[in-house]
Amino acid sequence: MHPVDTVKTRMQSGGSFLSNIQESTKLSEVLKVVLKHDGYRGLYRGLPAGMAGSFATGATYFGLIELTKAWITETRPDLSGPVSHFCAGAVGDTLGSVIYVPCEIIKQRMQIQGSLQNWEGKMAGIPNAHYYRSFAHAARCIVREEGYRGLFTGFGSTIGRDIPFAGLLIVFYEGLAKAVKSGKDPTNAKEFAITGFEDLVLGGLAGGSSAFLTTPLDIIKTRLQVQGSSKRYKGWCDAMTSIWKDDGFMGFWKGSLPRVIWYLPACAVTFMSWQALRNVFIKRTTDQEMNSSSLESSLDSLPTVVHSSQAR
Repeated sequence: MHPVDTVKTRMQSGGSFLSNIQESTKLSEVLKVVLKHDGYRGLYRGLPAGMAGSFATGATYFGLIELTKAWITETRPDLSGPVSHFCAGAVGDTLGSVIYVPCEIIKQRMQIQGSLQNWEGKMAGIPNAHYYRSFAHAARCIVREEGYRGLFTGFGSTIGRDIPFAGLLIVFYEGLAKAVKSGKDPTNAKEFAITGFEDLVLGGLAGGSSAFLTTPLDIIKTRLQVQGSSKRYKGWCDAMTSIWKDDGFMGFWKGSLPRVIWYLPACAVTFMSWQALRNVFIKRTTDQEMNSSSLESSLDSLPTVVHSSQAR
């Protein structure tokens, strides 16, 4: 799905790369231009950084969701389900962003730079302009030119996008899961449980809906992170005002289609895998507890058996 994300990033970047792409808001047209100027390789630029960020964030996100939900339920039982789910998703994504943001910045800057030949033609004469050759090279260049703060450019806008996204994702998923369970028999544990296929569908619907609704926030984040040392935008509010002035209301929805296309299957597979692993872990934990309980019962009865044997 990385090629879809590359097209989305280029659609949203607002003139940070080849001008013949920036004027188009259609996914198919942007895809054609990328293939023409950069080939298939251009669709996969920034892939290592994207994978690193996704793996680290996913582990942190889902690991903290269950802990946060349990803590909220214990400390604030008065909060409704949607509120606690939203908070759990927000906490998980906020902490995960510490790792995710630097990877995201490197990924997006590599995605928009295109091939070396086209980049040199456009960036010739521009001071402090670097062509990122790899994940590590990009990180070194950013730190050298912008300091370590450069790796966290747009951190606030990332949180501003991801908290609503993560919160809505969990709220939508839990709401859909509740609706599905309402048509099942609660007395039959096997039938009442959400199946793997249902997790796939519910995760996809939740991810696609959340991604679409947070597209405006994603565009602002992208504009801030790909500008580099040029500082085209002074901050979040300036970026929002500029987008409104240049492109109007529809400017905030550029890249919404590829964003939904990316998140729908990604969230579908993620939720199905997460629930499957979670069920395996719960089953193993339950089996271990049952075996431990059975062993304790056997040991407790041992003195009685020995005493009865001695009595004989």
